[in-house]
Amino acid sequence: MRRSRPAPLGARQARGLRARRSGRGAEWLAALWLMAKGYRVLGFRLKTPFGEVDLLVQRGSVLAVTEVKRRRTLEEALNAVDAPQRERLRRAGAHLAARVRKPQGAAVRLDLIALAPGRWPRHIPAAWGWDC
Repeated sequence: MRRSRPAPLGARQARGLRARRSGRGAEWLAALWLMAKGYRVLGFRLKTPFGEVDLLVQRGSVLAVTEVKRRRTLEEALNAVDAPQRERLRRAGAHLAARVRKPQGAAVRLDLIALAPGRWPRHIPAAWGWDC
C-alpha cells in the first residue's frame, strides 16, 4: 500500500503556519533574554478567559506578564500592541496573578519584548505605564 502525501497548504494556511512558528521562536528567544537578565520563566502561552499571555516571568518581587512582538523593525514591534489588546493583557495578567504563588506584596506589571531581525531584543518593563 502506498502512503499518500498530505494535501498542499493554501497560501493563507502556509502564512499562518509560518507566523505561528515565528511567534514560538520569538517567545523562546524572549524567554532566554529574560533569563539572562535574572528572570525566572513561570509559563509560556498561558490561556485565560481574557486571552493568552505569551510569557509569565518573575524576578524578585516582580511578576511580569510579558507580550512578545516580532516584526520587521523594532519600531513596528514596539507599536504592535493596540489599546484593546493592552486591556486584554491587563485582565489576563490580573487573572493569572490571582492564581499564581507569588511573594507577599509582589508587583504585577505588563512588559513588552520587541524583536526584529538583526537587532538585539528590547525589553520594556511596565511598557504601557500601568500595572495589573
